[in-house]
Amino acid sequence: MSRLRGPNATPLAAGIDTAIVVAFAALGRRNHDEQPGLGGLVDTAWPFLAGLALGWAVSRAWDRPAEFRTGLIVWPVTVAAGMVLRQLTGDGTATSFIVVASAFLGAGLVGWRAIAGRTLRAVA
Repeated sequence: MSRLRGPNATPLAAGIDTAIVVAFAALGRRNHDEQPGLGGLVDTAWPFLAGLALGWAVSRAWDRPAEFRTGLIVWPVTVAAGMVLRQLTGDGTATSFIVVASAFLGAGLVGWRAIAGRTLRAVA
């Protein structure tokens, strides 16, 4: 867990966040029996990856990438921007999809930071 502090924290946190967004897209595609493959995954993930980048910029996540409060900013920006980009490109934004995306990405983007924060406090 010491990697979540210091110079290695930013790339590690960015990698975790990216993996969460890609997992969301991959699981969604699998659950809806959509075309497998990298192209389909990229089509589904890119709006949320762009939203994630915006969330990192808005929150200045690189300053405190593993903090719970950072996740509380990154999460809604990721979801909102992802949904806007999907809408602008003609992809669906049904209410049920927004709810599922919000829940999954919230649990992931905020959850790992909550666990890391508790773990880091426990070992400090």
